[in-house]
Amino acid sequence: MVERIKGSDEKRHGSKECLESRLNRHPHLKARMEGLLDIIDNAGDDIDKASAAEQRVIEELRRMGNEALHCWGESQERKKAEQLEHSDTEVIKKVKKNSTGTRASEK
Repeated sequence: MVERIKGSDEKRHGSKECLESRLNRHPHLKARMEGLLDIIDNAGDDIDKASAAEQRVIEELRRMGNEALHCWGESQERKKAEQLEHSDTEVIKKVKKNSTGTRASEK
């Protein structure tokens, strides 16, 4: 099973890239992962019960999932914008208007 996971990882990312370099591209997710590891290691030495540890892990995983989806959305938006800019079709970008309109006294 481990071999299958390694093989599928290489298919998705081409050449094998280390986890640390991938996490460095996403500092928010790296911080969440470190937070999760702190919970596991009980770095604050303040978790005495499994239920408290479970609650913290759940909260951290929710935050991590939220940030992962946020990063994914930004990445998709960037890719789509680049594709549209390089395509042959004409794209009209939304730009804020500079004019505030015509004053009533100028009519």
